[in-house]
Amino acid sequence: MTPPNRVILITGCSSGIGRALALELHRRGQRVIASARRIDSLTGLERGVTRITLDVNSAESIADATAEVLEREGRIDMLINNAGVANFGPLAELPLAEVRHVFETNVVGPLALTQAVFPQMATRNSGIIVNIGSMVGVIGTPFTGAYSASKAAVHMMSDVLRMELRPLGIHVIQVQPGAIRSEVASKSAPRNNRYASPQSFFRAVADQIEQRASLSQDQPMPAEEFARRLCPKLLCARPPARVRLGNGIAFLPILERLPKDTLGAIFSKRFGLSGLGKTSQQ
Repeated sequence: MTPPNRVILITGCSSGIGRALALELHRRGQRVIASARRIDSLTGLERGVTRITLDVNSAESIADATAEVLEREGRIDMLINNAGVANFGPLAELPLAEVRHVFETNVVGPLALTQAVFPQMATRNSGIIVNIGSMVGVIGTPFTGAYSASKAAVHMMSDVLRMELRPLGIHVIQVQPGAIRSEVASKSAPRNNRYASPQSFFRAVADQIEQRASLSQDQPMPAEEFARRLCPKLLCARPPARVRLGNGIAFLPILERLPKDTLGAIFSKRFGLSGLGKTSQQ
């Protein structure tokens, strides 16, 4: 039986998974607080979904948003850390400022939100933290190094938090989505075709780098279907420690069992890296 009227704070609700979860949880009778960096990006959400501004990269914004929710609702029963960013490109040439931004948004931001809601959950000996990771946080692929590493960190952080918070009555759920329809490709594609420039050692695979940005949008699971299938697991009496859901996720156990050298050879061929050394010297 679904617990009624849980107060659920969700980050990154302007589109994709976050928006779909906000709508589905509201449909299931929950008290949803949908957040995003820009309040105008939350237009179109149903009546009854509370909209607030929350920038996960701002300590002040996090403090203000959580205080606003606690003042209005009296508690936060579930936090869904969904806000995140991706970037694409070879790690050896990826601007460090972009790498830092990915980790600040995808790892530090969710931890900051967790720390903000933790005291009132621990006081009540009740609460759920949901961290949205990624399939590539389990099996990294070429040109997603920073994003893959950040999501791997989210997975590990979730595992440690689960051990630390369970004695205080707080469940931690790690979600590993496969391919889900979103705007990740348009928002995160390499800028200005930088890897096609003569200065890049990866110019021979510049097209593959561009294509990798949109690969997750090749026959993805609709975000609405993802939300419909995920929400019952989040709301059940005994929530799972980990949920894997989305297109392509069925192959994950197979890929996990492959030797690293075999997996590397497969991905190198798939993304045009096999002959890179020779072409980069020409």
